[in-house]
Amino acid sequence: MKYLEGRKYVIQAIFLAIGAVYLIKLFYIQVLDDSYKTAAESNAMRRVVQYPFRGLMYDREGRLLVENKPVYDLMVVPKEAKVIDTLKFCQVMGITLPEYREKIKAAKTYSYVKPSPFLQRLTNEEFAQIQDNLVDFPGFYISARTVRGYPHQSLSHALGYIGEISPRQLEDSSFKGYMPGDYLGVSGLEKEYEKFLMGRRGVKYTMVNVRGIEKGSFKNGEYDTLSIAGQNLITTIDLELQKYGEKLMAGKVGSIVAIEPQTGEILSMISAPYYDPSLLTGKELGNNYMKLLKDPVKPLFNRPTMATYPPGSIFKLAQALVAMQEGTLTANTGYPCNWSLVKCSHRHPYPANLGIAIEQSCNPYFYQVFRSVVNKGRSTNVYQDAKLGLDAWREHITSFGFASQLGIDFPQEKKGLMPGSKFYDKIYGPKGWKFPTIYSISIGQGETGVTPLQMANFAAIIANRGYYYTPHLIRSVGEKGKPLPEYSVKHHTTVAPQHFLPVIDGMERVVQSGTAQFAKLNHIGVALCGKTGTVQNPHGKDHSVFIAFAPKENPKIAIAVYVENAGGGAVAAAPMASLMVEKYLTDSIKTAPRKRWEEWLIDGGFYKIN
Repeated sequence: MKYLEGRKYVIQAIFLAIGAVYLIKLFYIQVLDDSYKTAAESNAMRRVVQYPFRGLMYDREGRLLVENKPVYDLMVVPKEAKVIDTLKFCQVMGITLPEYREKIKAAKTYSYVKPSPFLQRLTNEEFAQIQDNLVDFPGFYISARTVRGYPHQSLSHALGYIGEISPRQLEDSSFKGYMPGDYLGVSGLEKEYEKFLMGRRGVKYTMVNVRGIEKGSFKNGEYDTLSIAGQNLITTIDLELQKYGEKLMAGKVGSIVAIEPQTGEILSMISAPYYDPSLLTGKELGNNYMKLLKDPVKPLFNRPTMATYPPGSIFKLAQALVAMQEGTLTANTGYPCNWSLVKCSHRHPYPANLGIAIEQSCNPYFYQVFRSVVNKGRSTNVYQDAKLGLDAWREHITSFGFASQLGIDFPQEKKGLMPGSKFYDKIYGPKGWKFPTIYSISIGQGETGVTPLQMANFAAIIANRGYYYTPHLIRSVGEKGKPLPEYSVKHHTTVAPQHFLPVIDGMERVVQSGTAQFAKLNHIGVALCGKTGTVQNPHGKDHSVFIAFAPKENPKIAIAVYVENAGGGAVAAAPMASLMVEKYLTDSIKTAPRKRWEEWLIDGGFYKIN
């Protein structure tokens, strides 16, 4: 009997335990877990995201640069898509059965009861082909949105492109608020100004029947929220000038950057080779991106901000300015063209002053100018003197924005390189170098590197007689907005304004009677001030470089042109820059000889003579 009595208590304990488990589970389902409630409500109510219109972009004259075009996403709620004819669905949608299974699996991984994208960026034609069949496929519905469109084929690098947010970004707290399927800026201005362009999503709740057919709004739209469009951007770009520069650079490698000196506004930013921005939009974005990425000429690489080159002879202007500030050079200082120091590219008379030296781009002259700064006599020890001199030189040089990011409103900007004493100490040791070791810096070679953007900014600094505004691509956020405050700050160099005048006179001589006479703009009554450069290239033909500004008084445009493997600066870069300046100042190319120059440059004639 005692044995039976014990079994009774065991059985009672088991029943009590089972009952407790059921009670706990019921409490969890009804009180703690809302998934069943969500699933039940999803049978009658659908939450549809209302995507905002992304902000548009315009050029400085109000011409549309970026617009929005409608596309359609096919969304799926996995719980509602259980009972469908899968084979018919694949046939209608133009996909394979494995593709269907993969996409459904991804949707279920995200959420069983929430909608997620199944097929994206359907065109109007594709949408029309499937919309009548959607009634047969419960759980699937269309969500309208927009992608970028372009009424032109220019400015691809600067504008950038948008793409779908990645799973890794969704896990990043800095992308809080984004959802799977959302688009965001991936590069260029689209990325830099994402927070202004993106706008804010809205939500619309609709009633649906068991087949997924909409039956009207939920509670008369009481819980709906309107989407808010992104803000428009007014850029500093002159679209017609941009198109013209791209035409000149067609089939070439290099860049053109033009800046308005008085404001720092970028008028054109050309990276060659370039591509049609429409390639990176719509359904073929991924395929087109991979083609561009694998292209050996690297059309995705933005050379104006990311390529660094030796500046070549344009750097002689900086050497002169630093030397005058240091008191080792005057406008009337003469140095012989002594080939025993360094070879000179030009046969010319004795450079009796700075203007002639700039006009003739005399290498030995600027060798001696640089030496006068480095070996100024700050110390009795030759090695210590070189260190002190080079560091004093570098302090002046970096005030021009070299060896640092200028701060352009654009993602990814390289600093470039301007060496100081620590740089050479690491290579040669504290007593292993002096001026003869580093003399190549004097003519913009050796351990120097600048971006085309820095070159154009350097031209703007000279045009302004010693100061610059941070180069920027956006004039205002919103049609009546203002530039961001950081682009209204004036940055002064360490060189006094009076030292710029003899350099400017020398730059005018370069065009009128020196190494860049092909760049004259006398026929339109404009004094162009410029400087040529031929940059040594150990991998092939030399690179052609030219910086300039115009007019001489009250300058309206500063420009840098860099053409890889094109030979001397006077042959390719200088005439190209002068055509850009003429186009900007007068809206056209005025004379028949200039039009022949234009045709020759577009044809790449300079490649044939080198």
